Amino acid sequence: MEDQALLKVEQLALKKFKIFKQSILRYLSRSMLASMFIGFGVIVAFKTGNFFYLEHSPLTYPMAAITFGAAIILISYGGGDLFTGNTFYYTYAALRKKMKWKDTVKLWILSYSGNILGAAAFALLIYTTGLFADSSVNSFLLSVVEKKVSAPTMELFFRAILCNWLVCLAFFVPMSMKDDGAKMFAMMLFVFCFFISGYEHSIANMCTFAIALVLDQPGGITFSDVMHNLIPVTFGNLIGGGLLMGYMYFYVNKPFMEE
Repeated sequence: MEDQALLKVEQLALKKFKIFKQSILRYLSRSMLASMFIGFGVIVAFKTGNFFYLEHSPLTYPMAAITFGAAIILISYGGGDLFTGNTFYYTYAALRKKMKWKDTVKLWILSYSGNILGAAAFALLIYTTGLFADSSVNSFLLSVVEKKVSAPTMELFFRAILCNWLVCLAFFVPMSMKDDGAKMFAMMLFVFCFFISGYEHSIANMCTFAIALVLDQPGGITFSDVMHNLIPVTFGNLIGGGLLMGYMYFYVNKPFMEE
């Protein structure tokens, strides 16, 4: 049974809530840290994929998906507070009456805000390095961005639901494992599945768009393009983590957790 892992979910939510009560600034900083870690994953994934993209190789997406797994390892072991994971943790804790719903919503908003700030700060750092400025390096990233901002709204919404369902599982399933090697492998496997499937992750998109916006790009993307993607993707992620993970695991395990 997954009851021990669910207890860890509850404890993690309460730990995060305690940090928030002690210092909003510290909680916001942890949220910024999480999206910066995602930013590292975005850079290594798209830079790796770009080598294959320039050769029109079918390995472009698989290689990018494999290397993007570095992001979840950084968040899990390096700390940070990610909005997408919090949709699961806080929902479950609120349903268990360990947190109030008004605090849950407040923490969602704050973690999302911190993720935005972290993504912007990381994009500016990447811009100052000049390492991602040339078209021979950033063409794969810009091609993916173009597809993301032109996809239909409803498709983005449902891709986002499936994405955060899978991403939350990537954090949740390893909680039952004892060996760190097995945990990291499971995390990277789930992240590979979400990336290669073409699902939509609001914070990963946020970091990708922030980097694209500071690059010298022909045509370019606009703020309205970014909103066209991020609004449905954010709500889709919320449903994927809150309903399909938080509520579902609360519902199917309620008899066991009350024993």
